[in-house]
Amino acid sequence: MLRPAIIDMHDAIVLAGVSRHFGALRAVDDVSLSVGQGELLGLIGHNGAGKSTLFRMMLGLLPPTHGTLRVAGADVGSRAFRAARRGIGYLPEHLVLYDNLSGLETLRFFARLKGAHADACAPMLDQVGLSAAAARPVREYSKGMRQRLGFAQALLGAPRVLFLDEPTNGLDPAAIRDFYRMLNALRERGVTIVITSHILAELQQRIDRFAILAAGRLQATGSLEALRAQAGLPLTLLLRLEPGAREHALRLLRTQAYGMIEVVEGEPDELTVRCPVAAKMPVLAALQPLAGRLRDLQIREPSLEDLFLGMRGQA
Repeated sequence: MLRPAIIDMHDAIVLAGVSRHFGALRAVDDVSLSVGQGELLGLIGHNGAGKSTLFRMMLGLLPPTHGTLRVAGADVGSRAFRAARRGIGYLPEHLVLYDNLSGLETLRFFARLKGAHADACAPMLDQVGLSAAAARPVREYSKGMRQRLGFAQALLGAPRVLFLDEPTNGLDPAAIRDFYRMLNALRERGVTIVITSHILAELQQRIDRFAILAAGRLQATGSLEALRAQAGLPLTLLLRLEPGAREHALRLLRTQAYGMIEVVEGEPDELTVRCPVAAKMPVLAALQPLAGRLRDLQIREPSLEDLFLGMRGQA
């Protein structure tokens, strides 16, 4: 069961009982969540889970039906939030750009809208690896270059809070690595970041904490380790054995780790063992007498995708 969020008014983002209804549709339903200063939060959910609606409310683009939101030190929708919004950066999933403008002209356009200094535009293009294409029209940009330009506009004005919706679309592996390096540098400077992505494997080892949405409701929050403990999904051990050692391994597992495991027999010299996370060490201890007859052992803990699919099925 999801525990109530602990609300700290000093957090960069605070949502309390937030809902948004469109007629009978509850796009967001009673969400309470807080995000600390300098935290990198992954907001994940299936299509239609309510992520985009939640983003739009946190940006002040859509009023909530119920509940309150506080972002960057101001209540969303208040007069104070107009000034606070200059300290918020946003990269939408589908950013519309003017194809006839150059990359530098595009950034200067966004800088005027945001009240940021135009002098910051050229260094920002260099930061995202687009300085060589600064004078080229955007119509000549690849999808990945457009995405980096969109990220650059989100960073204008040194935002305190960043909302990034599918930010790595179109980026190659090297660009994705550089992107997360920049996020880490921003986080170290105290910038709060909320990111959505359908590529869960990409997020798994890079995010401080996750919030899982399904059907508009918050299903769970926590680090990957905390979510694993909450979900109770088994881990998998893949054993490759010396010829003739499988029966020995089966006897050891059944006598010393009985009741903890599920054994799946595959190839003649392989075994797949599933057990609760808490049983990992007892199972490994049971296998110790195999000594040199164990050629390889791989341990696969539940992935973020496993957790997401499991919680979605329970929603």
